[in-house]
Amino acid sequence: MAEEGQKSEPVKILVADDVEITRFVLRDIIQEMGYQPMLAENGVQALGMAEQIRPQLIILDVSMPEIDGYTVCRQLKERVETRDIPVIFISAFDDPADVVEGFDLGGEDYITKPVIPEVVKARLRLHLKLHHANEKLQEMNRRLQSSVEQQLRQLEIEKKNILYALIRVARENACYDDNHMERLCGNCRILAEAMQLSVGFGKLISDTFIETLELAAPLCDLGNVSIPIEILQKKGALLPEEQAVMRKHAAIGARILEDIRNTDDYNDFLQMSIEIAHYHHENWDGSGYPCGLKEDEIPLSAQIVAVAGAYCALTESRSYRASFNGEEALAMMETDAGKKYNPAILEIFKKIHRQLR
Repeated sequence: MAEEGQKSEPVKILVADDVEITRFVLRDIIQEMGYQPMLAENGVQALGMAEQIRPQLIILDVSMPEIDGYTVCRQLKERVETRDIPVIFISAFDDPADVVEGFDLGGEDYITKPVIPEVVKARLRLHLKLHHANEKLQEMNRRLQSSVEQQLRQLEIEKKNILYALIRVARENACYDDNHMERLCGNCRILAEAMQLSVGFGKLISDTFIETLELAAPLCDLGNVSIPIEILQKKGALLPEEQAVMRKHAAIGARILEDIRNTDDYNDFLQMSIEIAHYHHENWDGSGYPCGLKEDEIPLSAQIVAVAGAYCALTESRSYRASFNGEEALAMMETDAGKKYNPAILEIFKKIHRQLR
């Protein structure tokens, strides 16, 4: 291979021309340059061969039976597999309008007959170099995109690690059980999977939603990192002013997550984390905090965490009380159906409670 010695496979050039002598002249020129000619007698053959062999360049006669060169070019450029292959028109027509039409259809060049070998060689060299350069540029772009995506994924992992470290501090300050985060994650997932199979929620819950919910759920109480330990660990009932401080954790957690989120990029994990942190203490009847949202004004993710989180909290020990068993916890939660909790979600929760952690 004289011209493209660096490539392991020969460069294939497809020639489509219904005039035999022109095909053979072009074939000889291509072979002399060290390339591999592929010959088609008409436009139909050219389309089939282009898709099958994926040549590096195509020479198309404009005037061919069945399908002319312009139509062949248009169809090639419409196909993802062949649209990047450079096309050179060759024709006895030298009217400027014909040349312009060829370029408008996506052709890279236009050679008029009779064929002058040195002109053909120069044009082929030029467009093969451009095509090769374009392929290298696309490969560089793919590698760059892959590198950027890897860096973004690593950044997201680091963000999650930071957030999980913070939530562990908040958990320890509040004296939550060591496995609280794991239980909350698992129970939210179990509940969401059951809801996905239900008539009322099936269309709202995707597999991606469940995966994201499992990751985001533990961040519901992130704002506790800013609440004084003496309030978090108080053994008796909180005074009204202490309750007011405690309630700030929802807005504070959401604000921390907002600060971490890149405002130029929508991130499912952080968006859901913000919703959960901000609204998991909203009540179905509108009596919750911090915004007094009610019913489906409350994001679905926060509704799920409210139910699963309440069960986890009731079945774990706290500084001010012992833990309840699962049956006791469900009985207490049932009294708040339609008040604190979405009754439809709580009903599903009751049905799968034996699977809970």
